[in-house]
Amino acid sequence: MNDLFAGNSASLTTTIAFALALTMSLMLKFWLASRQIRHVAQNRGAVPAAFAEKITLPAHQKAADYTIAKARFGLLELAWGAALTIVWTLLGGLSALNQLFAGLLNNHLAQQVALLAAFVAIGGLLDLPLTLYQTFVIEERFGFNKTRLTLWLQDFAKSLLLSALIGLPFITLVIWMMGATGAWWWLWVWGVWMGFNLLALLIYPTWIAPLFNKFQPLQDPQVKERVTALMARCGFTSKGFFVMDGSKRSAHANAYFTGFGASKRVVFFDTLLAQLSPPEVDAVLAHELGHFTHRHVVKRIIAMFALSLVGFFALGWVSQQVWFFTGLGVVPNLGAPNDALALLLFMMVFPLLGTFIGPVFAKMSRKHEFEADAYAVTQTSGPALASALLKLFEDNASTLTPDPVYVQFYYSHPPATERLGRILGATH
Repeated sequence: MNDLFAGNSASLTTTIAFALALTMSLMLKFWLASRQIRHVAQNRGAVPAAFAEKITLPAHQKAADYTIAKARFGLLELAWGAALTIVWTLLGGLSALNQLFAGLLNNHLAQQVALLAAFVAIGGLLDLPLTLYQTFVIEERFGFNKTRLTLWLQDFAKSLLLSALIGLPFITLVIWMMGATGAWWWLWVWGVWMGFNLLALLIYPTWIAPLFNKFQPLQDPQVKERVTALMARCGFTSKGFFVMDGSKRSAHANAYFTGFGASKRVVFFDTLLAQLSPPEVDAVLAHELGHFTHRHVVKRIIAMFALSLVGFFALGWVSQQVWFFTGLGVVPNLGAPNDALALLLFMMVFPLLGTFIGPVFAKMSRKHEFEADAYAVTQTSGPALASALLKLFEDNASTLTPDPVYVQFYYSHPPATERLGRILGATH
């Protein structure tokens, strides 16, 4: 009787703690989004003095309207996501789905893989209307969407096929390892997950990305000569310089490094090359080189792996606690593995902690951006970098007046005022 009471008490405590964490996370995110909407709207009427000579009022107002539209849509996504989480957990959705497959399949491994696949498929279908609205309404309204429905459907089919070909074997291996490698399974699975992510970084540039975009060698002789000289001056080598046809999906512009070692390559969006002058392209590339010089990519990977190790350790512990299942609205299997159930429940609970530790990683990312900018200034031209970033801010409709508190929680890149102020200050 005492054990039953203790079990019920632990289950109730788990339910209350989960409900409180979900409510606090939701309230905090709603408050932050409301602050962002209000702050941007209040500053919509005039271009900040520091940008008055560079940014027109219509461009500033477009950025404000785009930011507000995305923030309001984000509120809808938050509410929808929270509702689904409650349905899956406390209202018994996941438990019912598990019971369905328990009755249909006799093989425990097949049952758990089917449960995971069905959960992902159902979640994807339920989120599909929001994805379509974001692409074909919000992005379309502000002139960024270049994707036609046929292309979107092609991308969707390719993503679905890749998920099945890569995801199903991987998750099958993970579920098998959870049941076959003893009490320390979480450490073995973490190692496999880490290796999988590193392998993905290696194969993505040459095998996955070309399935969705065309990558042509950089043809512009002036730009090619300049970036080749810049790479040599900075002591970097790559597999090549490529131009990606990003314009067929979006008007947003970007440039990035991808891959490691021999597979490392420099990729420019065609939209970026169309918008920037050769010195500005130099500066943007130098910024990316700055990330590699300061080992930001390695530091972020190490941080991600360290956090995931803690997560797998926590998963290994809670997966052995009955109250973890019952407190979250799930009746665990009797005499059968509950590994898939534990994994899915943990995937819904663990992100709640991210709400409160996210600002730490956002701050680290902003610090890295400042360091990469400083490196670019030493290797190229500070005014060229500032000019390039200002063009990108304008072309991507990034608001010049974000809410300061919102920035601290969410911005992985510093706001324009801070970023350009440091760049231009370093050149004087």
